[in-house]
Amino acid sequence: MGQGARSPRVTRLSWGRLDVEGEDGSFKDAKLFPGGAREWDWNETGTRHEPGIQPADVEELLEHGATVVVLSKGFHERLRVTSEALRELDDRGVPAYVRQTEEAVRLYGELREKEKVGALIHSTC
Repeated sequence: MGQGARSPRVTRLSWGRLDVEGEDGSFKDAKLFPGGAREWDWNETGTRHEPGIQPADVEELLEHGATVVVLSKGFHERLRVTSEALRELDDRGVPAYVRQTEEAVRLYGELREKEKVGALIHSTC
């Protein structure tokens, strides 16, 4: 992941599916960051809809050089975000935007044009 690495473009979003430029196949939930993307496996950190996105979920985005982060709450906004995750980003001076999934993908698309943006995208509820 070089300094000039750009965050990948989301090419398609629908219920349960996210297609990302440069990635084979599609994701159900995805971690997007400067230089790449991968499946966001909630089991790695024990994430559940409640309490929601945890500091460990956002850590990888920061490790890949994200200086701004977009967190999606799902199409029906059922996924929460812990105050600890938001505090971790704030403590590091990283702006965080928490949005409904379609809005999160739209905002991420705008930010990737000029920022080193990372995102956690939840493509269902």
